[in-house]
Amino acid sequence: MCTAVSYKTKNFYFGRTLDYESTFPTHITVTPRRFPLRFRHGGTMRVHHALIGMAYVVGDYPLYYDGMNEKGLCMAGLNFVGNAVYRSPASEGDNICQFEFIPWILGQCATVAEARGLLSRIRLTDTPFREDLPVSDLHWMIADRQESITVESVADGVRIYDNPVGVLTNNPPFPEQIFRLNDFMHLSPGAPDNRFSDKLDLRPYSRGMGAMGLPGDLSSPSRFVRAAFVKMNSVSGDAEAESVGQFFHILGSVEQPSGCCIVGEGEYERTIYTSCCSADRGIYYYTTYENPAVTAVDMTREDLEGVHLVRYPMLGEMRIFRQNGE
Repeated sequence: MCTAVSYKTKNFYFGRTLDYESTFPTHITVTPRRFPLRFRHGGTMRVHHALIGMAYVVGDYPLYYDGMNEKGLCMAGLNFVGNAVYRSPASEGDNICQFEFIPWILGQCATVAEARGLLSRIRLTDTPFREDLPVSDLHWMIADRQESITVESVADGVRIYDNPVGVLTNNPPFPEQIFRLNDFMHLSPGAPDNRFSDKLDLRPYSRGMGAMGLPGDLSSPSRFVRAAFVKMNSVSGDAEAESVGQFFHILGSVEQPSGCCIVGEGEYERTIYTSCCSADRGIYYYTTYENPAVTAVDMTREDLEGVHLVRYPMLGEMRIFRQNGE
């Protein structure tokens, strides 16, 4: 399972956790402007916005999990098992395979507003990338510094929702996720008032009691509430280091330690990586389960007029800085 968040200080940030028991070999992948993006049912995009994000590259094709483009538009796909419904290609509309959706949007849109225009014509198809890579059940969050939306392809078509909290997890569908926030409107980052009874002398006996009742389990609905509360009440300075650090702390509130969510015999869901797109600077930051040190790949340092993918493997080994020597 996964959690995606957008965040704004002076600059705009976007990222996600990828929580699963295993993953494919992934790379931080830069797709330059002239790398041909071929679409199964829609021709080739030979010139497009440059992209950077986390991808599984198969046959020189980047299967993006999340990322951003050079214009500052960001996007992530999250598991949506049991609710996602894709369709066969049709003669009308833009037939886009599920695995092509992120580069199709980020390749040609600079803003969420532009993405909305394309989404009015889209038909997400059930075409697999390859026989051994079946279609994934996903829904998506698309965000820029002005707004966020959630996109879900379900039984009654493609649905686009305003996302005023800038948070997305997995199930249930987004309208149910955001409705559940009503159950927690009493939470506060401040100390609680005694509303139990004016006949009793009840007082806070610890800091943080205003958030008592905030869900702490690892389920998707609970992670949505927790991430929304932490993000909406988050405070940090505007500097890049402070903003990026705070972003990782926000997503740290929903990290999954190995062993706490059993998915099979000897298999445990864990936070494989956490990403932070610095959308105004074109820098992709990430941490991994084994390596909590923040690593950065700067898209602007690459040849964005190139025709070949640029790939960097995730640095997954724990790196310890020994302050007083060996």
